[in-house]
Amino acid sequence: MPLKSFEELYATADKLSSPVPVAAAGGADSTVIQALELARRRGWVKPILTGDLQAIRERADSLDVDISQFQLIEEEPDSARIAVKEVKEGRAQLLMKGQISTPYLMQAILDKEHGLRSGKTIGQIVLMEIAKDQRSFLMTDTGVTIDPSVKQKTELVESVVEVAQKLSCPNPRIALMSATEKVTAALPDTQVADEIVQLANQGEFGECIVQGPLSFDLAYAVDAGVKKGIDGDVTGAADAMIFPNLLAANLTVKGIMYTAACQFGGILCGTSSPVVFMSRADSVETRLNSLAYALHLL
Repeated sequence: MPLKSFEELYATADKLSSPVPVAAAGGADSTVIQALELARRRGWVKPILTGDLQAIRERADSLDVDISQFQLIEEEPDSARIAVKEVKEGRAQLLMKGQISTPYLMQAILDKEHGLRSGKTIGQIVLMEIAKDQRSFLMTDTGVTIDPSVKQKTELVESVVEVAQKLSCPNPRIALMSATEKVTAALPDTQVADEIVQLANQGEFGECIVQGPLSFDLAYAVDAGVKKGIDGDVTGAADAMIFPNLLAANLTVKGIMYTAACQFGGILCGTSSPVVFMSRADSVETRLNSLAYALHLL
């Protein structure tokens, strides 16, 4: 069964019995305010904004958004820690990354006492939807862990399986990505991929199918597998892609974002509560997609 589309995620969010409190770190951003206002009007969320309150009000005024419908936290020097605290103490159920740098937000999330640690590896999972091919798939880690260890990669596999299953894909097909489908000492990540496949074959990750190493064409396109003589349940049909490192993942996801007709959204996995997590350069639509995606994981 394929992953839910964004259209389906929106329809599910529209049926929420009550809006979900969402705390945005770095709320003085037009796209954040617009996305939260659209989500509020649809009954998805109760927005909580932290950051420069004067700048928040000025941007809301310029957008004709009635900021009285938002909760504004009294201005403090550390927007990230205040937003995380709202989630940690149960006043919000989701954290949202706004106009704030990733390292700054991650410091607050990783705080041992006041953060959102769960004990698992934290990574970004992007949900990518390619309209022309009617394909949706998950990509990780596209934003946090620079060079994941074997243990961290196994935890990312666990997280991506969990997310896929919550998106109505009970037996997800997981591709372990590399530059080649051959295991070779020249590319150590291919050896790691082979090790993780063996763990999957032993039932380490539950209901899923793991194959790798696979290059992007083999994970995505059926005809690539036919031409190269590479078969397998994941070939040409990956529901999720686990990349060898942040460089490969980030370049791939941004290449798709800026050149393909696609929709996408992002969250953090491995945190104690879902985190809406995308680039500061993203559009209102992408932020709304990410909210719909995160709400489905609660």
